[in-house]
Formats: sequence, structure tokens, C-alpha cells
Amino acid sequence: MKSVWNSFKVAFAMFSKIPMPRADWTKENMKYMFCFFPFIGGVIAALTLLAAYVGERYSFEQGFVRVVLVLIPVLVTGGIHVDGLLDTSDAMSSWQEKSRRLEILKDSNAGAFAVITACVYFLLWYGAYSQIGYNRTALFLMGAGFMVSRCLSGIGVITFPKAKADGTVAEFSRKSEDRTVRNVLVAFLVLLFALMVWLQPVGGISAFGGALLIFAYYHHMALKYFGGTTGDLSGCFLCLCEVGMALILAVVSNFVVF
Repeated sequence: MKSVWNSFKVAFAMFSKIPMPRADWTKENMKYMFCFFPFIGGVIAALTLLAAYVGERYSFEQGFVRVVLVLIPVLVTGGIHVDGLLDTSDAMSSWQEKSRRLEILKDSNAGAFAVITACVYFLLWYGAYSQIGYNRTALFLMGAGFMVSRCLSGIGVITFPKAKADGTVAEFSRKSEDRTVRNVLVAFLVLLFALMVWLQPVGGISAFGGALLIFAYYHHMALKYFGGTTGDLSGCFLCLCEVGMALILAVVSNFVVF
């Protein structure tokens, strides 16, 4: 039981800025870490719904509320996943061989393509939330999406080939109870899918299906261009998955009554 609690603390300490009691990052304390990764998405979901409720209840300017909604995931996570998106953008835009792309991923400097990607990424989020507005069903579906993306990201870390044997993802995978963690994350996915379909069948199936398609692209991209996954690629996927689901919900909600 102690290792489960410590895995919870390590997950939140690693993937969020939420203050946590100290826990050593040992194999014992990290073996169930990814089981709790989706819970960070749950925190983002709760804050997103709260911000939308407060914005509507107290008649805040909608543009202001949209900016808050866009920034909530970054504030909760400290931008760790966005960093992976930007590093991946620079690496993919270099059109170099695999070894050189992996070097670019490790480079802390942001290139021109990273800056462009950041601008496009946040504009897409703002546009999606502008279309969704205060549609509560769509916001609940997006809240579930923050957990879906983390379930899929964790499954990728556990099951995909690793680009570097000494990388962060490889280290996390070695310290994880692969079969147990994978089964827990798959169970979460099944429950989240059922919840999303219950909330709104068309929107739920569309958003969840989009997440799976982006996951398939992530697998293809990681293996073809990098020889496996890394922490940056995992973060890149999570960002693309979430903004992809938001855009799908924005479009579908315009044609289907939620």
C-alpha cells in the first residue's frame, strides 16, 4: 500500500506542479506511477469545468475565460508536455537522420519551428474553446479527454520501443510494473469511453476515435523518424491528442445538439 501511495506522489511530482509530500524516485516507488498519470488529467478537467462555471455564473468576458481555459493545463503541468511538442517540432522540421533528430530533441534551445508551433497550438486551443463556449456537455467530454490522453500516453511509454536505452522513458519503463500498469490504463480507457458515449454518443465517439487515430500516428511517427518513443515524443503526442479532441468537439458541437 505504501508503494501505491508513493507512486501517486511521484506521478504528481513528475508530471505536475501540484505540491506533493516528498517520495524517493526508487523502483519500488515508481512501479505504479503511470496508473496515476490520468489523475492529473482529472485535476485539469475539474479546474476547467470550475473556470467555465465561474465565467458563466459571474458573466466574465468570454475571451478572458477562454484564455484561462487554454492556460489551465500549462499551469497544472508546468508546460512539461508542451516542451515535448516544441522539441519534436524542431526535430521533425530538420529533415535530418534519426540520430540527429534525437540530438535536436535534447537541445534546450527553441528553433523557429518551435516558436511557430507554439503559436499555432495555442491559437487552435483558443479557437476550439471559442466554438465550444459554455457548452457543458462538450466541456465534460473535454475533461474526460484530458484523462484519455494520459492513459494513451502511459500505454505508449510502457509498450512502444524506446528510441534510447538510457532515456527518461526507458528508465520509467524499467521501473514500472508493465503488465499491471498497462491493464489499469486500458481499464481506465474503457470506463472513460463508456462515460463519453453516455454523455453524448456522437461527440464521445468522435473525440475518442480521434484520440485513437492520433495515437496511431504517434506510433508511426516515433518508430519511423526516431526509432522509438522518448519523453519528448510522449509529450508531443499528449498535446496533439488533447487539442485534436478539442477541435473535434468544437466542430461536432456545431452540427449536433449536445
